[in-house]
Formats: sequence, C-alpha cells, structure tokens
Amino acid sequence: MLQAPEITPEMVEKDKVYQEMGLTDKEYDMIKNIMGRRPNFTEIGIFSVMWSEHCSYKTSKPLLKKFPTEGPQVVQGPGEGAGVVDIGDGQGVVFKVESHNHPSAVEPYQGAATGVGGIIRDVFSMGARPIASLNSLRFGNLNTGRVKYLFDEVVHGISGYGNCVGVPTVGGEVQFDDSYEGNPLVNAMCVGLIDTKDIQKGIAAGEGNTIMYVGSKTGRDGIHGATFASEDLSEDSESKRSNVQVGDPFMEKLLIEACLEVIQSDALVGIQDMGAAGLTSSASEMASKAGMGMEMNLDLIPQREQNMTAYEMMLSESQERMLLCVKKGEEQEIIDIFKKYNLEAVAVGQVTEDKMFRLLHKGEVVADIPVDNLAEDAPIFHKESKVPAYYEEYQKMADYVPNVDNHTETLKQLLQQPTIASKEYVYDQYDSMVQANTVFSPGSDAAVVRVRGYDKAIAMTTDCNSRYIYLDPEVGGQIAVAEAARNIISSGAKPLALTDGLNFGNPDKPENFWQMEKSVEGMSAASLKLNTPVISGNVSLYNESNGQAIYPTPVVGMVGLHESLDHITPSQFQQEGDTIYVIGETAPEFGGSELQNVLEGKYFGKAPVLDLDVEVNRQGQLLQAIRDGLVSSAHDLAEGGLGVAVAESLFANKGLGADIKVNGDVTAALFSETQSRFLVSVPEAKREAFEKVVEDAQAIGIVTNTSKLVVNSEQEQVINEDIESLQQLWKGAIPCLLKSKA
Repeated sequence: MLQAPEITPEMVEKDKVYQEMGLTDKEYDMIKNIMGRRPNFTEIGIFSVMWSEHCSYKTSKPLLKKFPTEGPQVVQGPGEGAGVVDIGDGQGVVFKVESHNHPSAVEPYQGAATGVGGIIRDVFSMGARPIASLNSLRFGNLNTGRVKYLFDEVVHGISGYGNCVGVPTVGGEVQFDDSYEGNPLVNAMCVGLIDTKDIQKGIAAGEGNTIMYVGSKTGRDGIHGATFASEDLSEDSESKRSNVQVGDPFMEKLLIEACLEVIQSDALVGIQDMGAAGLTSSASEMASKAGMGMEMNLDLIPQREQNMTAYEMMLSESQERMLLCVKKGEEQEIIDIFKKYNLEAVAVGQVTEDKMFRLLHKGEVVADIPVDNLAEDAPIFHKESKVPAYYEEYQKMADYVPNVDNHTETLKQLLQQPTIASKEYVYDQYDSMVQANTVFSPGSDAAVVRVRGYDKAIAMTTDCNSRYIYLDPEVGGQIAVAEAARNIISSGAKPLALTDGLNFGNPDKPENFWQMEKSVEGMSAASLKLNTPVISGNVSLYNESNGQAIYPTPVVGMVGLHESLDHITPSQFQQEGDTIYVIGETAPEFGGSELQNVLEGKYFGKAPVLDLDVEVNRQGQLLQAIRDGLVSSAHDLAEGGLGVAVAESLFANKGLGADIKVNGDVTAALFSETQSRFLVSVPEAKREAFEKVVEDAQAIGIVTNTSKLVVNSEQEQVINEDIESLQQLWKGAIPCLLKSKA
C-alpha cells in the first residue's frame, strides 16, 4: 500500500497516483480547481472514494431521478440510510437493499457476511429494530468448481452472520446463468419496524456539537472497498482480498441494542453507519446534509493496528462502526449507554460552521476540503446510450415456437432447473424463526412477519427475472416490479413501496447504459401504476469479468401490509375438493422462458408482453377476494409457467393431488410464461362469490386426495405423475449438482 507521508502532492500529479485510485485526468483537474491547489495523498484518496460510482452515483443519478419516490404512505424517501413507509398505529416499516457483489467474488464468505451486516446497520441507524433479512443472489451455472465454491461460501456467509446477529433470514431468491459465472451478485435486504416518532437522520447539525465514534476499532481491512466496487472484475481482482471487510455479528448485536437505546436520548442529534468509504463517507455526508462542516482529530480514532496513516483510517471499511453527532456537554450520557453494552464511544471531533471537512493528525492538518464537493455536489456524468444490435435482432424475430413431444418429461426437466428447483439447500442454513414472529419463511411467494401486539403483518419479497430484462429492458423492468407486487398480493397483503438494487455492467459502454436507462424507465412506469414508490436503493455497476457483462439485474425488494392476520394466504393448495383457477388468459410466450433455456440452452426473441392496466386490475380483484375470505391459496405464475406452479402448489401438503384440464395448445397452456397470471384454489362453497369478484378467472380443475398430478387436454391425458417423484426431483436438483464432478 502506498503511504501518504512518502507521496507529495507533486508526485500525486506527476505519477498520476490518482488513476490507481480510480479517478480520471478530468476528475483530477476538477479537484485541483475546487481546492485551488494540488490535493495531497490523503485528500485525493478521500475524493477517489467519495467520487466513486458506489458512493456518488455519478453515472446513475440522472436515471434515479426518473423514479417515483412519493406517496401518502411514504414517511422517508431516498437520501437517508433506508426508506420508511407508514403502516398505521404510529408505526413505520424501514427497508433497503444493498449490493456486495465485488467483495463476494473474491472473498465470498466475508463479502456476503458483511453485506448482511452493512444493510442491518442502515436500518437500525434510522432508529428501527431489524425484524427480517432477505437476499437476492445470482451465480453462474453449477457446473464448475469455482461457481460451486462461490455459491456455497456466499450462503455460508449469509447464514454465519445472520444467524448470529439475531435477525431472521425469511426470504429471497437465487437464480443461475452463465452471465454471472465470473461476477456473482449478492444483494442483501433488511426490513425494520419503528415508531415513526423515533426516526433518526444522518446529520451533523449545530455548531460545536460533538462527533462521536462508536463500535469496533478501525483496522486496515476494506481500504478502497468503494473504489474496488466501481471497477470491472479482472484476473488481478483476487489480489484485492484486502479490499474486503471482515464482520463480527456478535459486536453488531450489541451495537443494535445500544443504538436503539441511544435514539431515545435527547442528547442525540444524528447517527449514521460507516458503510462504503467508512469514516470518510459517514462524516462528510452527515456534515453536508446539515449544511455544516466538520473537524476531526484522527489521533483520537480507536485503532486496531499500529502506525495507521490518515489515509488508511479515512478509507478503512472496518465493520460494526457508527458515527454520532451529540449535543455539546451531553457526551457522558451517550458514553454511559454504550458502556452498558461493553462498547466504546469516543469524541473525535466537532461540527463547524465553515462547510469544510478538516482532518488533524499528529498536530498537522492532513485534509481540508469543501465538504459539499465530497457529498451533495459530487460531479454527475451523462453517459452515451446506444441500442444494442442484439436487441434490434431479437425484436425482428418471429415468435419462438418450442417443440415438446413429452410433457411429463419436460415438466420433470423444468423442476430440476436450478433457477426453478427447491432452494431448501440454501434456506435450511438460515435461521428464519428467531424473534418468533415469522409466519411464512423462505419458500413462499412472499415472507410474512407478524407485528407483535397488533392484528397486522408485513409481507416482503425480492424479485427480478434478468432474462426478460436482457431481451427487453423496458418491458423486463416493468415485469420485475409487477412480479414482486404479485408475490405480495398472493400472500394477501397490499404492496406499499419498493427498494431497488440496480446491478449492471460497465456504464461506459453505451449499450450497457441503454440497458440501465430502459430498465429504470420500465420500473418507474410500473411503480407509478402499481402505487409502489421507490423509497431507497443501491446501484452496483461494473459487474463484468474479462470484458463480459452480467445480464442487467435490477432487483426489486418490495414490502406490503396485511391489514389483518386473517388475510395471510399460503401459496400451496390446502384441501381436497377446492376448485383450481387460473386468473388471466395464456398466450404462447416463450422468449426468455425456462423452457427455451431447456430446449435451446440460451435466451432470444421477445420478452413476454405486459399490460400494466390489466396487471393493476387483476391484483386489485385478487386482493379483494382474499380479504373477503374466498381464497384458500394463491401463487403467482412465473418461471416454468402453469405446470411448474401447479406442481409447486402440491409439494407442501402430503396426500394432495390435482386433476386439471387445459385447452388449446398444451405446451403453451403448461409452460408459457405469460404475465399477470395467478393460480388460486377456492372452496367449492365460495366459487360463485369468487367469480363475481375476479372477472377473468377460469376454473381448470380440482384439488384431489390422490397424491397425483393429472393433466388432460381436449384429446388425451398428457401428464399422470406421482407428486412424490416430482418433489424428489425438485428437491434433489441443487444438492445433486453440487455433489457432481465439475
């Protein structure tokens, strides 16, 4: 590591040291202009992390402005540690998703673990108690030793941290595709519960107020983590293991309890997690948001290692650390609270009026930077956008028509596709029941957590079909939001708002930027239509390895409210004799489908069509039917179509079977991925009332007690299979792939 004292401002410029930190010549000249002089080594390090894509959103900010962020339910939109929505009774739900992709590619266990730790801190820094964690994961296909290793270690990292910190991991999704082989995606989401009167903000206000450092000591781990997350992965990324932080969930557990006690103190002015770019980002952002400056004495920073330079302390991303702004003269009250939890709270600086970010070290001023230029006024760049040739080619293609001779064998193949197959291997490693409020744990359309002491619950999900977004980013972006809302609706909850994890390739490539632009436009249109504003999120760019970008993957994390516990609806069939309905017409749509992948080994053509007006109508009608007590189970139709959805609906309750009849083309009826459809079961006595509420529901069969899935067409029987044999294939697929030789 380059050491600050040895590198003069002249050397920073002459040797272009700033380029090693990820800054361009143009950005260096802008910094010189702001400072009115050459920046020193520590200052250029601070600029490099704060102006990295990971911290400044310099490429994505123009796109993020397109998102709808307001609504009567929104208490806090983007701009703080996490967003907040109102759920009545003076309570709010706090939530956000965050990526930890690059760290997980080189150090999967710690990369995933610290991703979980970081997002939990974002939530409790708002004053909320974390009540649930979710994740959204992407890997290459499970046929190489490296991908299997990454998959296993990421899952171990999530469970290792989540299970110890005492926050249940209740849901998520995992998909597999070759495009993620060199660059896995690890997106972590946390949901918290708060009394809205207790909401905290990350501000350092009030001249002379004290800045306090709390939690773990600062070490040399994670230095330049934010910059590392803002560049393509390459052969030498393995050498950047030191850019990956190391987590301590037991320390975090103490930090949660201490911070939740501290927020009740009138002495507290503001609180923020030290996340990406560590002390630099938390301190400069807190001052800038308050319209103030800050001065810190780095000699007072608790340090884990000897002889740390100013540069190392400011850029370290050591975990489990918080920065507080406290009223002057009331520091002891804060110190005493943290002492109860064996945590150190140390005064390290004060708020100033001059809007400068000033750092002292060993009696010298080692950095003196206008604070707004680091945070609020960081530069924004408008990138070139260009329609990719592949998209134009796919749009001209005739609709893909699959050739299926044996529908039973095709269903079996689909159930064993890793993206469709049971993720029990993953979620069995997670503690989903800690805190004892989990109603639906992983494996359901949406996870459900009850609000203790009230007749209500919170539904939550993560979703994104990146194959559709690759084929048509705008339509795919709409589908990602609509499908997340369908998951929430299927559980019996009303969707409230979403958080986004925008994972894309290198934005300097115009085709990649076009994918970003169109995805955001599609997501915005769906968010507006479905009344689910975007209240928080994260952008992760440069997800490429060896020049090859991942599929565009804007993950949607959505939260909804069950206004009564009576509305909570399972996704599996419940009892013999119920009528099985499909809500929505089916069209032969196979572009980007799992069937296309099984038959062709790739995705091409057009994405499924989505009509947002139809989507809104169907979601509203199904939610009404659930609230009226007319529905036994509800499941959205997604990957693999109706055949897969019916099979999945039979796997939970032993002894049940289904006898259904399909009309028209059997392959389309069973395996098309037409959007805006639901599979529901309704008690015989409630059919008439249900059909009055849900106008485009077609009865296709009944739930039986035969333990068999029987499918008839107009001409013949096309499937007659034991549920147990289908379930074994579905459950065994991922463990089997992990055991097989690469």
